[in-house]
Amino acid sequence: MGKVTGFLEIERHDRVYAPVTDRVKNYNEFVVPLSEKDLRDQAARCMNCGIPYCHGTGSAQPGATGCPVNNQIPDWNDLVYNGYWQEAARTLHSTNNFPEFTGRICPAPCEASCTLNIDDNPVTIKTIECAIVDTAFDNGWVTPEIAAVKTGQSVAVVGAGPAGLACAQQLARAGHDVHVYEKFAKAGGLLRYGIPDFKMEKHLIDRRVAQMEAEGVTFHYGAPVGGSTPGAVDPAELLKQYDAVALTGGAESPRDLPIPGRELGGIHFAMDFLTQQNRRVSGEAVNGTDILAAGKNVVVIGGGDTGSDCIGTSIRQGAKSVTQIEIMPAPPERENKALTWPNWPMKMRTSSSQAEGAAREFAVMTQSFEGEGGVVKKLNCVRVDAKFQPIPGTEFVLEADLVLLAMGFVSPVKEGLLTQLGVALDPRGNVAADLSHFTTSVDKVFAAGDMRRGQSLVVWAIREGRLCAQAIDRFLMGSTTLPR
Repeated sequence: MGKVTGFLEIERHDRVYAPVTDRVKNYNEFVVPLSEKDLRDQAARCMNCGIPYCHGTGSAQPGATGCPVNNQIPDWNDLVYNGYWQEAARTLHSTNNFPEFTGRICPAPCEASCTLNIDDNPVTIKTIECAIVDTAFDNGWVTPEIAAVKTGQSVAVVGAGPAGLACAQQLARAGHDVHVYEKFAKAGGLLRYGIPDFKMEKHLIDRRVAQMEAEGVTFHYGAPVGGSTPGAVDPAELLKQYDAVALTGGAESPRDLPIPGRELGGIHFAMDFLTQQNRRVSGEAVNGTDILAAGKNVVVIGGGDTGSDCIGTSIRQGAKSVTQIEIMPAPPERENKALTWPNWPMKMRTSSSQAEGAAREFAVMTQSFEGEGGVVKKLNCVRVDAKFQPIPGTEFVLEADLVLLAMGFVSPVKEGLLTQLGVALDPRGNVAADLSHFTTSVDKVFAAGDMRRGQSLVVWAIREGRLCAQAIDRFLMGSTTLPR
């Protein structure tokens, strides 16, 4: 694959970011692409390693190494190295419906599994993936794939996030009549309303939706399924109307922090804050009271990707200061390759948003909030040991005018859809669905993505959406030709 001696001759060279002083002035993407020559050189570094762990194990189980969608990485690296960009795009799309999403926001477990990562020098897989799909769109190679024969079977997909979109697209290509029900005004789920535009601009979603509509997918917006809000769709009616129903609504119940002072104003869930800003950027109406960081001391509780998104958004809004606290201890600067490779390592990582000017504190627990006039003004914190127990004498105070809770999601929302359908839940509160067939406890109802597996990566959502589509096609037709 690639150039046989490429990894010996060519150093790793990846995309860079626009300067912080420039990029924080707007919400545009700020990654600077590589030239075609650089891309071909980087693809040449892909070695004939024998066992390409970057492919992924093919398992849908948590903890699998490499790429969850099983991208044929050595194959398209070789095609890019030799200049066959259109064939590279075809190969890339054979396993991934939306590589322009993963090429921007995936943490790249493939690179962690790369053989060259043994000495911290992996192939720039994510960069090459993004370049392939962007080149394909620029050249008009991405076109609707319309089914030659219609099956006469119909499927309702509930939720237009990445899992739902992947599931719907695959089912439409199999010839089924697919209808996607989305409670918001536009498709995308957290891709659109959670992930900031500076990480992924939303026109990327719009052009995929246009492709899917041309392939026969019908989108129903402002159509929540279940519940009692005006315009809500009765789940029982979907079961009567469609031959199969796929639940892909995500995991939207945020983890709360029930400590003294939680009722104070100025303490918000991260997704409420991020969704508002994404709506502002796209020109959609903002629901509720504005949550803004301008001129405020912002404290973000939670050290993951959502916390980083809160940091970047707060800085762009003009925050006075941003501090991120995490209850976990600081990870090591470098992993022990002999113990971790080819698995995803726990090590210190600095996101682009964190590099824009946030202070980071590890092994910190918030014990209470204090406020004035009903609005938060400070956090009373303490440092914790390895067992998350407070260390006496380490108490300190953080000034805060805005606190954003970014501690992850615990499960799907139960009220409404899931309660009305009566689907069984697993011990973690997710929809219990068979891992091979994605079937729930309710006849002809399937589940995939975060609603089934719990909060996870976009790439895992795409993977599960594809597998769920394959299972539904098999259920409807007796067999399936849809790829994994």
